[in-house]
Amino acid sequence: MAERREERREDLRAADVDRQFVAERLKAALDEGRLSLSEYDDRIEETYASRTYGDLDRVLKDLPGFHPVAGSQLEPGVPVQSAVGDPDERSDRSEGHNPKWLVGVWSAWFVAVSVNVVIWALVSITNREAVYFWPMWVAGPWGAVLLATTFSVKALGNNPDNQKRYRDS
Repeated sequence: MAERREERREDLRAADVDRQFVAERLKAALDEGRLSLSEYDDRIEETYASRTYGDLDRVLKDLPGFHPVAGSQLEPGVPVQSAVGDPDERSDRSEGHNPKWLVGVWSAWFVAVSVNVVIWALVSITNREAVYFWPMWVAGPWGAVLLATTFSVKALGNNPDNQKRYRDS
């Protein structure tokens, strides 16, 4: 009779969705100031080169909020689950929210256009007549590019934050 080999979680193969979740956690740690840019780059490379949950656990081990399953008090016989969470739960987090970078570029556009419109208005008031509305040349082309980018991200799902990076084996 063959011995039944008990599989350890850290030896199980990780999926692309698991690597993507870890990459998102690393990005959050970078944004929080917990990682330097060079540490982030190194860990992202390591994340996409990871093959097992154990490899992914090592990438996150020193970041707060990470508790590998091996350190938890799971009852024996409970099916092994990924420490990075349920895939359905992860996908719900990002739906309906705009990426921070997209909000940032629209905010920059709004500020620049507002400043130009205010300057145009002040010039028109001092001249006592409306002058040529030149702010349209600031707002129009830049706004068109942002609209195309927003459409690409929201309608077509081309968010660069979600692009997977593959490393040759």
